[in-house]
Amino acid sequence: MTTAEPDLRHHGDAEVRADGLGLVDLAVNVRTGTPPLWLRERLAATLGELAAYPDQTAARAAVAARHGRPTDEVLLTSGAAEAFVLLARVLTSCHIVVVHPQFTEPEAALRDAGHAVHRVLLSPADGFRLGAVPEEADLVVLGNPTNPTSVLHPADAVAALARPGRTLVVDEAFMDTVPGERESLATVRDLPGQVVVLRSLTKTWGLAGLRIGYVLGPAPLIAALSAAQPLWPVSTPALAAAEACSTPAALAEAEEAAAELGLWRAHLLKGLAAFPSVRVYGEPAASFVLVRLPGAAAVRERLRAHGFAVRRGDTFPGLGEEWLRIAVRDEATTDRFLDALAAVLSSD
Repeated sequence: MTTAEPDLRHHGDAEVRADGLGLVDLAVNVRTGTPPLWLRERLAATLGELAAYPDQTAARAAVAARHGRPTDEVLLTSGAAEAFVLLARVLTSCHIVVVHPQFTEPEAALRDAGHAVHRVLLSPADGFRLGAVPEEADLVVLGNPTNPTSVLHPADAVAALARPGRTLVVDEAFMDTVPGERESLATVRDLPGQVVVLRSLTKTWGLAGLRIGYVLGPAPLIAALSAAQPLWPVSTPALAAAEACSTPAALAEAEEAAAELGLWRAHLLKGLAAFPSVRVYGEPAASFVLVRLPGAAAVRERLRAHGFAVRRGDTFPGLGEEWLRIAVRDEATTDRFLDALAAVLSSD
């Protein structure tokens, strides 16, 4: 554990952009080779529509149909990050719990809105398995699968956190990297309290620069979040992406990508297992792997000299300088990375 307060505003893109070295990106979890050509063409076709104000009708209906919900339970946002800000502004919770290690933006948004935040730290000793949270918590935030641990919590375990009078926020930004999206609560509508699911199109479709995500939840809360948004919060190209990525053909492509990702992840894990000093906790299920190794901060810097950027782990509450997050890539890229890691570790 680290005693210093982590930098909640640090994100993986800083690892890649620093120094302009043209590093191989293993720090950001966006799928390589994206957006696909068909999606780029769909986005380009919207350029002729930019004179008109954005109309969410078709995109909202497409997302709602994709998850089997009425449209009034869907809110389109400028990326999932906007959703965290809206929730922090709208909710009047008194005892807020964020389950860590996880994506730090939810806690940062809550603190920026003046909320006190309590942390529940999951333990690597039991594979970052989801445990109990304080019963008095009226807002609980967690990720599934969780960034940066890559752990996929059972849907039953997540659903068991729902209570009357409690808002349960589940960040499922990486759920579409899991074959079958097993363990998702996106279609579940009968749990007690308010259950809110956040989704992003950034990771699988390579749309980080476009900013498109959405919230699924009870209609009254969705209406309140919508009222907190500015007018026309999502651009016409982003709306086109939401609609296009909700089609059966797109979902089938995402499913194929998730299956391929699983093979690539297994290849990476097998390679990492050859290093006695490198340890993975839990069973990774998403597009990245969290590892622990002595001198990780120095290893990260040496990897940069070999042309690879990986994500530091000490900015996540509950982790320290001995942790690194590594994005899953194709086997050829992974083999080059493993060779670089071997060279770095052998130089110690």
